[in-house]
Order: sequence, then C-alpha cells, then structure tokens
Amino acid sequence: MLTKLRAAAAAALFSLTLAGCFSDSMYSMNEKASRQLSPEMVSLIEKKGMTKDSPILVRIFKEESELEVWKQTAEGKYDLLKTYPICRWSGDLGPKIKTGDRQAPEGFYMITPGLMNPNSSYYLSFNTGFPNAFDRSLNRTGANLMVHGDCSSAGCYAMTDEQIGEIFALARESFTGGQRAFQVQAYPFRMTPKNMARHRNNPNIAFWRMLKEGNDHFEVTRQEPKVDVCDRRYVFNAIPFDPMQPFSAQQKCPVFDQPIEVSEAVKAKRDADQKEYADLVKRGTATAPLNEFRDGGMNPVFASKFPERNPNGPRLAVTPADAREGDGVRSAAADTPTGATVIPAMASANDEKPGVFDKIGSWLKRNPEPKTEPPATQQEAAPEPAPAPKTRTVSAPKPKHTTQTASTAPAKPAPAEKPVKEAQQQPAMQGAAPILSSSGFSAFR
Repeated sequence: MLTKLRAAAAAALFSLTLAGCFSDSMYSMNEKASRQLSPEMVSLIEKKGMTKDSPILVRIFKEESELEVWKQTAEGKYDLLKTYPICRWSGDLGPKIKTGDRQAPEGFYMITPGLMNPNSSYYLSFNTGFPNAFDRSLNRTGANLMVHGDCSSAGCYAMTDEQIGEIFALARESFTGGQRAFQVQAYPFRMTPKNMARHRNNPNIAFWRMLKEGNDHFEVTRQEPKVDVCDRRYVFNAIPFDPMQPFSAQQKCPVFDQPIEVSEAVKAKRDADQKEYADLVKRGTATAPLNEFRDGGMNPVFASKFPERNPNGPRLAVTPADAREGDGVRSAAADTPTGATVIPAMASANDEKPGVFDKIGSWLKRNPEPKTEPPATQQEAAPEPAPAPKTRTVSAPKPKHTTQTASTAPAKPAPAEKPVKEAQQQPAMQGAAPILSSSGFSAFR
C-alpha cells in the first residue's frame, strides 16, 4: 500500500511540475524532456499488449551497435518493444577499467529518476551509474558514463537526438507509472554460442561468461533479474537463506535459495549453448582479432550518414546475423531513424540545473548523500570464475508486476558527459522480484 501511495504521489508531483507549480529555474521540464510519445509509438505499445507507463528494461550490444528497449506486458513479462541502432560508442569490447580509457561500460546497471538528465549538453541523457558495486569491488574508476544524443562518444553510448528523445520519454512514462528504477544490461555482443566461440581467446572471456549467465536468466524468464554482487562477481536472482547474511561485494557469497523451475530452465539453456559452442570450436571456428575496434564503433546504418565519425573507416559494425531465432531480435535497419537532428554540445557543467527527476528521486528518498571513496591506486584484474556458492532450491514464486531500486556510486569525473544531480549509492544492486542464484561459470572456457 505504501509503495502504491508513493507511486501515486510521485505521479502527482510529476504532473504538478509539468503544470508549472515549481520554479522554472529549479524543477520544470524543458520542451525536449517533456515531449510526448508519438502516435506511432503509442500504437506499437498497445499492439504489443503493453501500456505507456508499464516498466521498461534496456539491453545494449556493443559489437552489433544496438540498443533494445523492452517493456512489461499485462502478463508481467518483458517483451521487445523496439531496437535502436547505436550511432556511436567508444573504446573496445570489454569493461571500463579506469578514468580516461574511453571504454563504454559493460555490466548490469539500475537507472533511477535521479540519473535522468533533461538538461544534458548532449540533447538528453541518462547516467548508467558506473561504477556499480561490482565495478567498485575491483577498484574501477570513472564517472558520468551516459547514454545520450549528439552521436559523439568518449566512453558513452551515443544515439541520435531523435532516438534519445524517444527513449527518454519511455523512461519518463515508466517512472510516472511507478517504476522506481529500470535495468540496463550492457553486453560486448549478443551472447550466442557462436559469438562466445569467436571471442574465446579474449582476455575478458571469464567476465563475459559471467555476463552471459545474467543474459540467460533474462531470456528464460523474461523477467528483470535481481542482481547482487558478492565475492567480486555478479549473482542473479539470489535469495539469501539467512536474511542476516546480506550480499557484500568483496565478501564470500552467502548460501542462497533458488526456485528449481527457473534453475532447470537456465541449466538447460546453458547446456544446449555449451554443446553448440563445443561443436563450433571443434569445427575450427575462427577467433576474432583482439583490439578489433580502434575506438569503438557505429551501426552500419549510420556509417554513410556520418562518415567523419566512423572510427573504423570503411569497416562497418557487425550486423546481428548471428542472433538466434526466438530471441525477439529485429534488424536495426527496420528502426533507422528519419529526420534525426544532431545538436552540438554547447552547455557547460556550470549550466547544469536539477530537473523534475531529481525532485521525484529526493521525495522518495532514493538518493542519499553518497560517501566519498578514496581514489584507486591500483587496478585489479577481472576475477576468474569462482566455484558456485552453495544453494538450496525452492518452489518458484509467481511473477509479480513489481520493480525495485538499485545502486550507483559516483567516482572521479571523466571527460565524457556532464554530471547528473543526486546519483545514488547503495551497497548492492537490486532488480525486480527475486528468483534465482548464480551458477555455471565454468561454461564456455
């Protein structure tokens, strides 16, 4: 009941803000951030059995240069709403390690209202919340890693202004509907057996096997996985057997429960993928060259539009031809934006003003004052897969139409995007209704 009251109050506060009840200089939304969804998008949402204000989830794939927006249906599961070709991302395949490495982050991040930036220098944006609890456990540094417009990136995922405008509006509507945070799953590529075989010689393969497990949980359940961090690794949908033993990013994982129905589904998928992977390796599938991307990439649909911004010259981004049927993936060309406008960055950090999302986030007390962490002096390597923690199995609960908040923490600024007000910090990430534990890190060696 309290959650419903808070959601209703947040929606009322949002409506009052749009009506001009707050000072224009403090909490009002600008025209870009308050722009309504197009009739075509509203029609697509209704056609897919969704509502404008139902929860969303975002998936990003670097190599394919695609961003997907998923939305919750009336049945409580997520379905693909739209795939957007990414105009520009920087760095190479692999996680962000330190400030200034120009790497776009990979991992699981939760976006709260306080991380939305209606006053971005790059049209509109939202902060990924890097570094999260996992990143911080490895002393990874960097800040203000965004998904934004302007098709220009230095550690971010850059869309066109038209695209980020629509994505921003979808997120705004979901917050108005009561979603407290939406999850971003950022991957190096689509986590197919063929791609895992192609990149099996990459130094990041252990980290990517861990990300693949989170991907598998989402694909078999079509539910937002609850994400926690313990023993410097991600665990998915884990419910501690002893509630007095919480997850700690740098401590040993506690024993946790898992519903056997989901556990078996994840295992079946992992086993099938592992068999296909082994067959591909046995047949001599060629490995991708290391440092394949000189400085990020662009989706092929933008290479001819912005040749001066294509970091790989004539080399185009990989198309999603390897995506398996049944994943709900559509071609990026089908969603090529028309009439996109690129706005140059002009505002400075001193021009930053808090938006309505900061007000909502503060009202719900989702943005406590972050604690300052000492700067990292030494970089740690990504952990090798550890033995799976001890688990118990329980009956799977029925899916609930719920969402929860998550964690982010600020670090030293990076020369990427302007900071967003009131980014929050909590000890671990949280997602939707908890379901299952992490296991099977030995796959795809």
